[in-house]
Amino acid sequence: MITETISFASVNVGDKLPGKEVPITSALIVGGALASRDFTSVHHDKKVAQANGLPDVFMNILTSNGLMGSYVTNWTGPDATVKKIALKLGAPNLPGFVMTLVGEIKAKDDSTGIVDIEVIGENNVWGMHMAGTVQVQLPQ
Repeated sequence: MITETISFASVNVGDKLPGKEVPITSALIVGGALASRDFTSVHHDKKVAQANGLPDVFMNILTSNGLMGSYVTNWTGPDATVKKIALKLGAPNLPGFVMTLVGEIKAKDDSTGIVDIEVIGENNVWGMHMAGTVQVQLPQ
């Protein structure tokens, strides 16, 4: 676990975050939906998901949002502050898939200490699950 926070001065536009693989399990999908109070049946009932054209339950956007944010904050360390997350969904994440997260610093604001990090999450079956930007304020 990271106990030290990355400083604003130590990062540069173009720096890449280390990739991270996330195994997609039924427990992750159902747990994420329930934890975010999303009781839509397609996120926790396989038969309902199948009746809606998918082979199994699929991840909700709030779980995807949480995975994107934690990917960045696990890299930055505990003293960074997430200011904004903007994400766009693509292909669904289903049990048995593996999503790989990658990130790259796209912008730095010297006056605020805010860094824009582009994050992409692709699964190994259908491709791009999510893409977006996390704005995080780092200690100066």
